[in-house]
Amino acid sequence: MLTGPEAPSLLRSRSVVSREIAGETLVVPVRGKVGDLASIYSFNVTGSFIWQRLDSPATLPDLISAVQSEFEVDAQQARQDVTHFLNEMSSAGLIEVCPMTQIDALEQIQRLEIENAGSV
Repeated sequence: MLTGPEAPSLLRSRSVVSREIAGETLVVPVRGKVGDLASIYSFNVTGSFIWQRLDSPATLPDLISAVQSEFEVDAQQARQDVTHFLNEMSSAGLIEVCPMTQIDALEQIQRLEIENAGSV
């Protein structure tokens, strides 16, 4: 699980640029000092909210709690939304893991997403 004192801190990758334009968050990966315009990501309201929180290191429990409070959803729905978003962002290389090795943290995120899928 990604909770407790061993929970990794996550944050935005240093190799992306993001901007909010007309209420929408757009993220562009930067490769070789050039924006990869073929890989522009656009986030919905929930994704934008989580992305803003990843401006500084945040743990999975922190993000789940913030989403639960902001959108007034139950803990299970918040957990599913956050873990799905983090899994997608990890796959795209848009977030980084701070204290744990990246492979350990990504495996934990994927395992949690699989657990959530089974409980729906």
